[in-house]
Amino acid sequence: MASILVVDDDAHRREVARFALAKAGHTVELATDGVAALERVARGGIELVVLDVLMPELDGLSVCRRLRGQVPIVFLSSRGEELDRVLGLEYGADDYLAKPFSPRELVARVAAVLRRAAPGSTAGAAPLPPRPPLAIGGVAIDRDRHEVRVSGAPLAVTATELRLLAALAEHSGRVLSRAQLIAAAYGDDHHITARTIDTHIRNLRAKLASAGAPVIETVHGVGYRGQG
Repeated sequence: MASILVVDDDAHRREVARFALAKAGHTVELATDGVAALERVARGGIELVVLDVLMPELDGLSVCRRLRGQVPIVFLSSRGEELDRVLGLEYGADDYLAKPFSPRELVARVAAVLRRAAPGSTAGAAPLPPRPPLAIGGVAIDRDRHEVRVSGAPLAVTATELRLLAALAEHSGRVLSRAQLIAAAYGDDHHITARTIDTHIRNLRAKLASAGAPVIETVHGVGYRGQG
């Protein structure tokens, strides 16, 4: 179970989300705007943020951009158009749930994001053997520590980006289809579209390029290849 911050300016939606997540066993804290959310996350101890997009003081997209790579984020918003979903992912969200939402689906999505953010940490299970670090083109990937380093310098990535990069590094030189990358990043948790994978890859490639490691190649009509 996790410590979750629900950020929404609507009192009823906050309470619905709080009740559903608390019933599932999570510890839930509440914030009414983006500024309060950033202040709470900065104090530490928050493991996931459920974040509304349209809020006073500081909107959810701005909050997401500042928290990118620090904590998993599930967007919760009435703006359910595909463009808005893609924009949320581009800003660093791990998942997106449109309002009005099903409390059961919110709980399921949160559980899925937490599993992806902390692979192998299932409560009560025997510890998994450590996985060897991966490397590709000067990029080092430690999946157990959720760390990516480029020439020794840390690079902030989301849990989904790390899984995608690890899959490409593990099969360096091989072309992976979008379906294979969906399986690597999401498993059986979601029905994820190819466009979502393209968005994550675009974000990841931009981060790597800015760090001097352009290690992801597009193979048009097929998928992506890790090189280096």
